[in-house]
Amino acid sequence: MKNIIITGTSRGIGYELALQFAKAGHQVLAISRNIPQEFLGNPNITSRSVDLSKESDLNSMENFLSNAWKNVDIIIHNAGSLVLKPFAQTTQEDFENVYKVNVFGVANLTRVCLPFLKKGSHVVSISSMGGIQGSMKFAGLSAYSSSKGAVITLSELLAEEYREQGIAFNVLALGAVNTEMLQEAFPGYEAPISAKEMADYIFNFALTGNKYHNGKIIQVSSSTP
Repeated sequence: MKNIIITGTSRGIGYELALQFAKAGHQVLAISRNIPQEFLGNPNITSRSVDLSKESDLNSMENFLSNAWKNVDIIIHNAGSLVLKPFAQTTQEDFENVYKVNVFGVANLTRVCLPFLKKGSHVVSISSMGGIQGSMKFAGLSAYSSSKGAVITLSELLAEEYREQGIAFNVLALGAVNTEMLQEAFPGYEAPISAKEMADYIFNFALTGNKYHNGKIIQVSSSTP
């Protein structure tokens, strides 16, 4: 049994991951702005309504971790924010809002959890093929894709900084997955992989991937729009 924190659990991949880990008997701290009804009453899921763009919301979790869990085995940074606009119309506020969730939220949550991470812990950040240098890029996603590139570099740095403590940091750069966020970016596009199928992959990687990888960016993409 492991203690697992997952962000962005109100829908899509994060929602499926929370249910899958809970069904397998693990304890899940599900973080999202909205709490799905299916989580209520599940003995293996603790839901917290948290705005990842607000550092104060994340800091409030420290009491829960100190009093209830004592340690964290896995963090899955799955939450994401997306703006679809031509670059000329993308404002500083747009960039700030996306980066607050996709980059600062990852950094701040990781910092809050550091005292509870131990040797063998695994921190998995869900990035995008759009954040991979040299990959195909799409107009209108300047804030989103650049933020996903930033979290890749952040994870590489943290892997080095905490290597001696035995804490692994890895990134999964996803291609097209049939989620609501994909529809926000590419309206009408039908991806070949469902949120449940991708959750199956991430489930296994989160549990065992740190045995084989640290500081790595793994491209998980059968299709990119």
